Amino acid sequence: MPITTCIFDAYGTLFDVAAAARQAASEPDFSAIKDDWPALAEHWRLKQLQYSWLRAITNAHCDFWQVTQEGLDWALEKTGHGGDAALRERLLQLYWELGAYAEVPAMLQTLKAAGLNTGILSNGSPAMLRGAVDSAGIDGALDALLSVESVGIFKPDARIYDLVGQTFGCAKDEVLFVSSNGWDAGAATGYGFTTAWVNRAGDPVDRLPWTPAHMLTDLTGIPALAGV
Repeated sequence: MPITTCIFDAYGTLFDVAAAARQAASEPDFSAIKDDWPALAEHWRLKQLQYSWLRAITNAHCDFWQVTQEGLDWALEKTGHGGDAALRERLLQLYWELGAYAEVPAMLQTLKAAGLNTGILSNGSPAMLRGAVDSAGIDGALDALLSVESVGIFKPDARIYDLVGQTFGCAKDEVLFVSSNGWDAGAATGYGFTTAWVNRAGDPVDRLPWTPAHMLTDLTGIPALAGV
């Protein structure tokens, strides 16, 4: 079946999750992280993901904003900034204002101009996703913002991927699912989607039962994969 629907993970895929720490580090009030902001950003993202997985398998769901805060608290302590309340507040504020990667607006507009359905499927809460989409100015290029909160469990539970077909009425093989997380793209492959892993960091392929169908370094090649 031809691709009719392009679905994107949000954080790290459309939105630059390192932008909050990078921006804070450039501000005079937060020069304490000017040298170690990359480590802070990496620890924050890793713990955010790890906590989502652990909550999923232990049936201890909470919304992604709580996971985001808890991941940041661990990362701040790990990097020696655990007592800096002002830095914590600023980083959380900036997380609601994450910018999209440079190629995102044009890529989405190309998909929409070709008549494809587009949407986000994310661990993020509805409010978080709305804030990021509005901040990036890409709302008009997305047909749906799908959050795990409607199911009550984090990715990669299959019930999350079910939301795409429920929303768009499409078959699995009509969906191109795009994620910057190799494990997410791999799980979506196992679910039955055509998948693309946006591997910006050049990481190895995760050792999972399934592997992404395509691997890209950015999103510029997505329209071609969708047959546009």
